[in-house]
Amino acid sequence: MDEKALLNEIAPAAEKLLARHMGVAKEWFPHEFIPYSRGRDFVSGEQWVAQDADFGDVGNEMNKAVRTSLFVNLLTEDNLPYYTRDISSLFGNDSAFGEWGRNWTAEEGRHSIVIRDYLTVTRAVDPVALERARMQQVRGGQVPTPSSLFEALAYLTMQELATRIAHRNTGKMMKDEIGTAIMSRVGNDENLHYLFYRDLTTAALEADPSSMVIGIEQAVRTFSMPGIGITDFDHMAREIARAGIYDLAIHHDQILEPVVIRHWKISEIEGLSAEAEQARVALIDRIERTGRVGKRLARERVDA
Repeated sequence: MDEKALLNEIAPAAEKLLARHMGVAKEWFPHEFIPYSRGRDFVSGEQWVAQDADFGDVGNEMNKAVRTSLFVNLLTEDNLPYYTRDISSLFGNDSAFGEWGRNWTAEEGRHSIVIRDYLTVTRAVDPVALERARMQQVRGGQVPTPSSLFEALAYLTMQELATRIAHRNTGKMMKDEIGTAIMSRVGNDENLHYLFYRDLTTAALEADPSSMVIGIEQAVRTFSMPGIGITDFDHMAREIARAGIYDLAIHHDQILEPVVIRHWKISEIEGLSAEAEQARVALIDRIERTGRVGKRLARERVDA
């Protein structure tokens, strides 16, 4: 089945999933989360230092890995125009797919607003470094680019869930209750986006199991957290992993195992082509190895 045929086949599922999403998604307002009373004017040329931060009653200290995670999370959200472009290219602008893409963009847009306003008002990060990184990130326009619609469905599912996990874990490590509430609120949106793509992928697996298994294997094999184009991203990702915000063990235990193995029931799919069967074997083997390596790396960090 080609990509256009797959879209036609899963269009009814997309309509139902869009209606479900619109029925449960809650309206919220970024400005109501921001502690504006903590803010003060910035002086041109003033050098930021960590001690400038104001997290209310808990003082001005913030774990360096949490700062790094907030920095990366916001820059990822700032790249929204390019994700919108690619989703529109993959799914088109018509029918439920187009409506979903536009609504997703509107909801995602709130995330960069609320995180940026929080970081600026509280002076949690260097605003000059943040703005320079944003300019570089958006000018570069780099985002992960799945090679097919089949791979994209699996990638989007994993990426939305990974983002939810990273946001929520970042929030849990923040001492400031307002910051925690913001990351939880953003994570709730990401969870609903994840559920849309997870269940749309389920429908695609029923329509064309062979192409989808091949696509899932490609997505798992090449998956990386959004962050391409961010200067020194690999170092930041390692720092985030060491803090336990998002690492290989989490990727295995909270994404690959529950979604790919248990929800999509990849081991139970019947009638696969020879190529798809090879992809399934490679996929299951990769997930098992990821689990072993993730556990080993987690143990080494604890022992270090």
